Amino acid sequence: MRKLFIDTASHNRIAAIIDNEQIKSLKIEQNGTDLSIRMLPLIKETIDEASILPNDVDEIYVVNGPGSFTGIRVGVTIAKVYAWTLNKKIIPLNELELMATTKFDGDLIVPYIDARRDYGYTAIYDKSLNIYMEPKHMSRTSLLESLPKDKKIVFVSYDNLDIEYEVIKPEIDIMKILNKHSNDIGLNPHECNPEYLKLTEAEENLKKELNKND
Repeated sequence: MRKLFIDTASHNRIAAIIDNEQIKSLKIEQNGTDLSIRMLPLIKETIDEASILPNDVDEIYVVNGPGSFTGIRVGVTIAKVYAWTLNKKIIPLNELELMATTKFDGDLIVPYIDARRDYGYTAIYDKSLNIYMEPKHMSRTSLLESLPKDKKIVFVSYDNLDIEYEVIKPEIDIMKILNKHSNDIGLNPHECNPEYLKLTEAEENLKKELNKND
């Protein structure tokens, strides 16, 4: 079973080919304004390095959020076009869960993506990626107040967080998250959509205007 892994939602853009439960090729670059231009060549390089053809891929795993609105759209769109063109299934993955594959010394890990104005995308997992708190968009103040006091908590984030808890940088384990979701039923390409966890700024402004007119 050959799998294509795509992540464009956060700090890095990542493409990988997994074959027989081993990573055959892996490309990681820091995300930037060239994402929409660079991602397709990156995937091609990954496929070429694995010495396979595009149609040899059996399943496509794509991170569909949360994170950068533009980044999520790029990755999901590429995955949908690839899957639709070659009649493949898509398995969506969560960026926070991916970050939580990082090894840590503690009871619970809290992946955190800064969303500005004291808000962030966050969740809580244990070492087996069991969900302690579902992914959500919430204020950092509320998050810190809700953390269990009887557990050793470790944060994982690409951002510099000035908090009293230990904060480590993500060192993701792609195989760990793929193994967890290996039995997931793949989606039809048209069923795979971004998971933003919040409205876009334009949608929020429109909502405010509509509320004013009520």
